[in-house]
Amino acid sequence: MTHTALMLHWPRGLDATRFLQRHWQKEPLLVRGAFPGFRDGLPRSRLAALASREDVESRLVSHATARGGDRYRVDHGPLGRRQLARIDRPDATILVQGVNLHVPGVRPVLDAFGFIPLARRDDLMVSDASPGGGVGPHVDSYDVFLLQARGRRLWRIARTFDETLVEDAPLKQLAHFEAEDEFLLEPGDFLYLPPGVAHDGVALDACATWSIGFRAPSAGELLHGWLSFVEDRFDGDERYADPDLQLQRSGAWLSDQFVERARGLLGRAAFDESMFERFLGEYLTEPKDSVRFRAPSRPRSIEAFAAWLRQRHVVLAPATAMLHRGRCVYVNGEAWPLPARAMPGAARLADRRELAPGACIDGAWIEALYDWYCSGYLVLR
Repeated sequence: MTHTALMLHWPRGLDATRFLQRHWQKEPLLVRGAFPGFRDGLPRSRLAALASREDVESRLVSHATARGGDRYRVDHGPLGRRQLARIDRPDATILVQGVNLHVPGVRPVLDAFGFIPLARRDDLMVSDASPGGGVGPHVDSYDVFLLQARGRRLWRIARTFDETLVEDAPLKQLAHFEAEDEFLLEPGDFLYLPPGVAHDGVALDACATWSIGFRAPSAGELLHGWLSFVEDRFDGDERYADPDLQLQRSGAWLSDQFVERARGLLGRAAFDESMFERFLGEYLTEPKDSVRFRAPSRPRSIEAFAAWLRQRHVVLAPATAMLHRGRCVYVNGEAWPLPARAMPGAARLADRRELAPGACIDGAWIEALYDWYCSGYLVLR
């Protein structure tokens, strides 16, 4: 039922707490043998099959050295047969985003980094490269753990660098990258990079790197999402009113009363703390556009479902995102208020992604679970 746990082996003198204090969003870190005996489990043929699907985000990157420097080509998925035939050529890389949404077996890797809250975790991307493959020097705006799953890859990094990008390139690549450090990673090693550290990874042989990425929404992205959220719930027909209007000495003066009343007209929605909490919960669990859930073709009745809960495990679908706060859970972009007695079980499901048989006895809780079951958000095993 439960995937085999994967234990992260920290070097001497370091653990999750010290990592967060010393390295998270501060300094790069190389950990040798973080996962001793780690096996990839995702052959290139499996990745190619994923990259051919419309509901999977993927890219094929190839490059060749020509007069004037490296030239890159990017093909976006879904990838066809001719495109996939190129992945075995030298200098080719296939990148598949959100592998954890489609391959439940990679879950233990994400769980091993469970010291980072779920609200910050994004997805697992797999980069499978032929010798010489890579995407060129670049810089990310988010944290990333680069876990070497198969073969060897040489990483070169720089903390200070020229931010000029290559003109007219299909990828955002640094034009004048000069490395300050380099690290050769072998299976089971990982390299942590905080935001803003330039890096360039080149496959020394056929290899695969698993990138555990994290969410770092910009202020503009949050603002756009927040304004859309408020607009959907705002009474735009309510108008400014001032039945107690008094004469002003200066007709052109924008009075304190006008400013405060206008602010109040918006404040009931735009500055409501509980509404903002709900927005964040829905925003952070909203599925990506490519995600599809498989609802049961013939769902059982809620009575049969409730009886089932006493015998089977409740398991979240790989693509389901779930958070909780107060007396509300957020599942795939929806808010679900629950009674206090149901919250311990809901929190366990969000944290562990499964519940043991008989753990769900509250009526309102069962109704929520049944709705998620009918939507394909969870399964019973």
